[in-house]
Amino acid sequence: MAEHIGIVAHDSWLEPFENAIRGRHDHAAWKLNQLTLNGKRSLSDFASGHLYYGLHKTNNGWVFREWAPNALEIYLIGDFNGWQENEDYKLKHIEGTGNWEIELSEEKIKHGDLYKMKVKWNGGQGERIPAWCQRVVQDEQTKIFSAQVWNQPQFNWNDSNFTPDTDPLLIYECHIGMGQDAEKVGTYTEFKENVLPRVKRDGYNAIQVMAIQEHPYYGSFGYHVSSFFAASSRYGTPEELKDLINTAHQMGIAVIMDIVHSHAVKNEVEGLGNLCGDPNQFFYPGDRHEHPAWDSLCFDYGKDDVIHFLLSNCKYWLEEYHFDGFRFDGITSMLYYSHGLGEAFVSYDHYFNGHQDDNAICYLTLANILIHQIKPSAITIAEDVSGMPGLAAKFEDGGYGFDYRLAMNIPDYWIKTIKEVRDEDLKPSSIYWEVTNRRSDEKTVSYCESHDQALVGDKTIIFRLIDADMYWHFMKTNRNDMADRGIALHKMIRLVTCSTINGGYLNFMGNEFGHPEWIDFPREGNGWSYKYARRQWSLVDNDELCYHWLGDFDRDMLKIMKSVPAIEKTPVVEVWHNDGDQVLAYSRGNLVFIFNFSPNRSFSDYGFLVPKGSYKVLLNTDSPSYGGFGNSDDSIIHQTNYDPLYENDGKGWLKMYIPARSAVVVERK
Repeated sequence: MAEHIGIVAHDSWLEPFENAIRGRHDHAAWKLNQLTLNGKRSLSDFASGHLYYGLHKTNNGWVFREWAPNALEIYLIGDFNGWQENEDYKLKHIEGTGNWEIELSEEKIKHGDLYKMKVKWNGGQGERIPAWCQRVVQDEQTKIFSAQVWNQPQFNWNDSNFTPDTDPLLIYECHIGMGQDAEKVGTYTEFKENVLPRVKRDGYNAIQVMAIQEHPYYGSFGYHVSSFFAASSRYGTPEELKDLINTAHQMGIAVIMDIVHSHAVKNEVEGLGNLCGDPNQFFYPGDRHEHPAWDSLCFDYGKDDVIHFLLSNCKYWLEEYHFDGFRFDGITSMLYYSHGLGEAFVSYDHYFNGHQDDNAICYLTLANILIHQIKPSAITIAEDVSGMPGLAAKFEDGGYGFDYRLAMNIPDYWIKTIKEVRDEDLKPSSIYWEVTNRRSDEKTVSYCESHDQALVGDKTIIFRLIDADMYWHFMKTNRNDMADRGIALHKMIRLVTCSTINGGYLNFMGNEFGHPEWIDFPREGNGWSYKYARRQWSLVDNDELCYHWLGDFDRDMLKIMKSVPAIEKTPVVEVWHNDGDQVLAYSRGNLVFIFNFSPNRSFSDYGFLVPKGSYKVLLNTDSPSYGGFGNSDDSIIHQTNYDPLYENDGKGWLKMYIPARSAVVVERK
């Protein structure tokens, strides 16, 4: 019998589907072979469309090219010709291809000029922003977007020795525009100066940046992309983004881009919706053309030209901006014909029933091969709610090649638990199972909440726990029971989630200190207000408020995670759980994590069977330093008690006082 492919060898429940797994693997291998001309060139060589298409400075002037197979005529119009068709700016069709080209002398256009394409096709015409353009700006008065000629000196990078720290990977998810206290759109430079130092000080070693690719509607959170190769100009210039990334690297912080290849905005003037009279140039035809829930367009991953566009996009952001990898948004929508809508995914049958888009699976696999070929240290993260096996497994093992997958079950669990379960009914066994429930051969990024839980229409954990009392009882001198409960559980939820990771941990900016308000971008319904599209750093900086307790705890929690080499690879070993007492304990190496989820029962001399020795308290959620009540003396060194039954096992009883609704981390010396 043939040897099982890797992911099947790791999971015998996949054996009935091994042919399908091998089929997907072979499809990707076949496509890789085709695109590389049977190995005569690399996949990176293939994914270089951005170096050919779009506007480029040459030794003799300029060259502009566009893939527009349905066009009959194309003109460049802009500041340089009064926005009128002009024969001097008419592109030539390259015979036998769908490509158009024009060469211009140096004086024909200049840095800063605004421009578009005027495209004519059979039965119509329109002004279009080039698909491959690398700079797009919006007029403040008219709100119209245009491409912009950009010709600046080459940026001076000094990050050649930077390698991302993934031991463990600690991600600070962030948005440049809403990263400031002021009610406005923040800039790349302001983020570099004001937020990066906080990220460094708080102990995170990566930022995951949203909304970089240009998008017409600010309130889309960057998920309705129009220009895939243009860094959003609403935050500043390309050089300022590069300076942010370069500075982050100097601080030891990796920069992961939230990349959107799962769909595109429907806009025709700003986006790819109808570039040259063929609405299906980039997108699936028929019923698969539009996403039924997102009001957007779905890429046709079966077309080599579309794969070329998207793979080149990956390479562009890695090489031009030195991003350290990508979090791929909306993977579930790509994987299934249904986009995952209305699917329960309760058995393995749902992953191999013929309702999956093999073209999209092939593209994602190729993207991971390419990204790691260009930058072996790159980090790729898959956002998938379905639980598709193999997403974060190696390609040679039958996987899709992501480094991590988001543990999206965990925030869903916390939301459901906080909403539906009384504190008296919290079950440690359920909590432990949920935070450790993952595939053994795939690394995950665990998190309690992300930007998704902070948007209007949802609530952050702190707001679910305390709600309006945050407005009236978050002064240190005016706390009430609701505030105390929320402060305690906020720390415990984060500790149990972060301390059980098998890959990375993620936090959305501000949530670490319990940011009190939701995210609501400027829109007609709120009078185009920026009041809730910002982060109020002044709250955590105010020593009279409770927020800094949560921020201080988060920082010290991450210190402990980083103090153990490769803690994410160290086995999580359950020591004890008792759902009646609501007590949980587990170990990682020499650390023991002990939780008492009971809201009203403290326990004296609660015993845990652990390796014998001396144990020192490293972190206690009940410490007054973090807004706790200081019911324990954390200076005590705890000695294990001898038990002859476990002498040969080298174990003894660690007896602890564990106050209600608290957690403690101890280390064996």
